[in-house]
Amino acid sequence: MNGHQDSSHSIVFPIRKRKQAMQSNSFPLNEFLVKRKDLIFNRLHTFLHGFALLALFYHRIENLFHITIGKNNTPFVPYFVLSMSELILAFIWLLSQAPKWRPMTRTVYPERLPRNEELFPSIDVFVCTADPEKEPIVQVMNTVMSAMAMDYSSDKLHVYLSDDAGSSATLGALRETWEFCRLWIPFCRKYDIKDRCPGAYFSAEENGDGSSCGSREFDVERRDMEKGYRKLKVCLMKMAENAASASRQHPPIIELRASAMISNSPYILVLDGDMYCNDPTSARQAMCFYLDSKISQNLAFVQFPQKFHNISENDILDGSIRYIWQKWEGLDGLQGPVLSGTGFYINRKALYGTNKIQEGVELVQLQKSFGSSNEFIKSMYSSYRPNFSKEGKFSSALMLKEMQLLLSCTYGNDTLWGQEVGFRYISLVEDYFTSLSLHREGWISVYMDPVRPCFLGASPICLNDCLVQNTRWFVGLMQVALSRFSPLLLAVKKEMSVLQSMCYADVAYLSIIFVSLYCFAIVPQLCLIYDIPLYPKVSSPFFLVFPFIFLSSQIKHLQEIISFGHSINSFGHSISTWRNEQRIWMMRSLICYLYGTLNTILEKIGIVEYSFQPTNKIVDDEQVKRYQQGIYDFQTSALFMVPLCSLYTLNAACFIIGIVRISRNQSWEEMLIQASIPLFGMTLNYPLLEGMVLRKDKGRVLPSISLISIAVCIVFLSSCSFLVSFY
Repeated sequence: MNGHQDSSHSIVFPIRKRKQAMQSNSFPLNEFLVKRKDLIFNRLHTFLHGFALLALFYHRIENLFHITIGKNNTPFVPYFVLSMSELILAFIWLLSQAPKWRPMTRTVYPERLPRNEELFPSIDVFVCTADPEKEPIVQVMNTVMSAMAMDYSSDKLHVYLSDDAGSSATLGALRETWEFCRLWIPFCRKYDIKDRCPGAYFSAEENGDGSSCGSREFDVERRDMEKGYRKLKVCLMKMAENAASASRQHPPIIELRASAMISNSPYILVLDGDMYCNDPTSARQAMCFYLDSKISQNLAFVQFPQKFHNISENDILDGSIRYIWQKWEGLDGLQGPVLSGTGFYINRKALYGTNKIQEGVELVQLQKSFGSSNEFIKSMYSSYRPNFSKEGKFSSALMLKEMQLLLSCTYGNDTLWGQEVGFRYISLVEDYFTSLSLHREGWISVYMDPVRPCFLGASPICLNDCLVQNTRWFVGLMQVALSRFSPLLLAVKKEMSVLQSMCYADVAYLSIIFVSLYCFAIVPQLCLIYDIPLYPKVSSPFFLVFPFIFLSSQIKHLQEIISFGHSINSFGHSISTWRNEQRIWMMRSLICYLYGTLNTILEKIGIVEYSFQPTNKIVDDEQVKRYQQGIYDFQTSALFMVPLCSLYTLNAACFIIGIVRISRNQSWEEMLIQASIPLFGMTLNYPLLEGMVLRKDKGRVLPSISLISIAVCIVFLSSCSFLVSFY
């Protein structure tokens, strides 16, 4: 589907011609700026924090030696377990320093692009959806409309909807949407509308994005557009009510797929169904890199950040995922960022791996890699012209048969599709593994974060959806970490630079810190109630090492929040963001990292098979209200809530018992740090206590969950008491 009513197929212009045209322009299309203040602060922190960690491990090793030879009465097992937990955290911290080594930002100048749009390459846009019951059809169609209305040459923009569910309702909705777009797109271009997603445009309280705003002609046309959109929305909602998903193996629907034989554009934009185009100039911004002769030959993709229109000011679930985009800024200073699922322009040649085809290779060999379609193999050459008319018909029945072959779900069997061709599906996070493969092959990528977000989506706003989504991510990441493509192995085999492999490893191995978090949530607390010191006395020269490391990491976290956009003048808001990010990090670590790792291990030994489940984008009004008020909605699985509530109950019980014992024995000097650990955890996660005890609304922790958690805590403490007495 093309982004205008008079569509025609794209012509693949040789890249060499475009570059020669650009070389005549003496002004750069893009520039980058190294964030020197962040660079200096990051490297200084790495040195100081690293030195403190060395002091910590010197103390731990010395004490373990003394315990072993009998000079220290501290039990070996808890001390050793705690030391290993600190070692895991230190390992992950070391990996996390790589993306902080050279952070940078980029600026583009679309106004310097050639005025002759014939020099622009064509673009295929893929809007991906999987389940009309979880991804509202109205939302998906808004994304389609915003993509069709982008500020790019109409003859060179081709929009496809990829529906894995094969829903007839989605296809019908697409046809209705196309009719509305015949009016919507000219309206946007006539008045230079910036918000070209009609749902976002008409829901705005006031309109201020057009030079003709306020004119009578504009007001009349706008009212007509709004009336047409309301009518379309009602129609789409009726279709959604009758939506019925088909199986993945379904008869191919020609309107949706196989772009190589229809438009065959050299560049592809990939969008999630809920991630609409917020800035119509994103394609031109991407071309500022692809038409730059200095980097275009090796440029695989341009990644834009995911921004969300439904994030509350408080952002209690860390839905903005700031920590990811800050890593991407650092990766941009190396070989480039990681593919992030949506909002990226990718080079078709890089995606297919056609640069690896040797001259004179036999057809049989190509078919082993790319499948049996000869027409598709022809499409990989720049001389290929699609046999698809602007009326939406193929030139022959043979071409239609080739298309049906390509659309078959079994087409990629016994080929390199999914392994070395197209998106690589070795894990659930195919975007991560695909970019890992591309960087391993020598391609680069760039990260572009403009002031006006190019794409806006919907973030999960209830705890259940947040935890489910993160668990799925970390299942996929651990699948890569435990495979032969493990990032650190690539560095050992010299298939990737050390710093770049550390960046990938930082993401892939992150979930193993659940081991450390469970140890820190249990071991010091148990030793606290039995008066077993695991940390140095206040009078020890090593005492200050531990609070220094804690404060160093927290101050660094706060500095990153401020440097990423929070003003020092709004310090209170920065503190609130720090608190929310710390809290949700603990929840992710204790739940998502745990289940992500366990699921991957069980899958490896053949006990379970984890499959992709799309994130639910449908929420009720009560959930939205609680989220906007900064109140957690604890309506989620017992598998998620029981561990969290049990650990909170355990920490509260151990803290109370421990304080009583410390006061009685006057052992504050030995036990001060141990008493501080549960206090910090309890204070930070106060909403859990609130949900278990104080709240009465629908989003509270279920009483049954609270009772189970208390029972788990009692059984656990009783078992530990028995073991200690036996020991």
